[in-house]
Amino acid sequence: MTADAPRPATTTSRATDRPGDASPFALGLLLRQAHWRAAAVMSEALRPLGIELRHFAVLIVLVDRGPTVQRDLAAATGTDKAGIMRVVDDLERKGLAVRKSVPEDRRVRAVEITRQGIELFDAAHAGAEPLAESLVTDLAPGERELLTDLLTRFAYPADGEA
Repeated sequence: MTADAPRPATTTSRATDRPGDASPFALGLLLRQAHWRAAAVMSEALRPLGIELRHFAVLIVLVDRGPTVQRDLAAATGTDKAGIMRVVDDLERKGLAVRKSVPEDRRVRAVEITRQGIELFDAAHAGAEPLAESLVTDLAPGERELLTDLLTRFAYPADGEA
């Protein structure tokens, strides 16, 4: 399209990334903004503990699943192979996780959370409570539960579609 060419007529709004946007991208842009806000608040809760959200995401998986191979940690956290190795290296250096051999395949290493990792995990939850509350202070009674329900159904559709 040249500078002098007329713009094609549009029947839908163009994305603006502002409240009230009615474009087909509006929901995704709004979810991205909400994620950034929540991530900033949760990062603040983790900062005094010396870890970042990427570290905590791995700890969540380890607490939930137990010892987990790095390949599965990468998939569960949406991290690539190199990124997950750096995160696990950090967690090992901090004494929060250890790599152990997998008896069925000695080439594979499972990552396991340590007692110190569990203690930090619990401390993170305690420290995050007031900050998490600050995220929803503008919601009316019952809206927090509604928001959680809607986001859960959005993120985990009943029919398995993603």
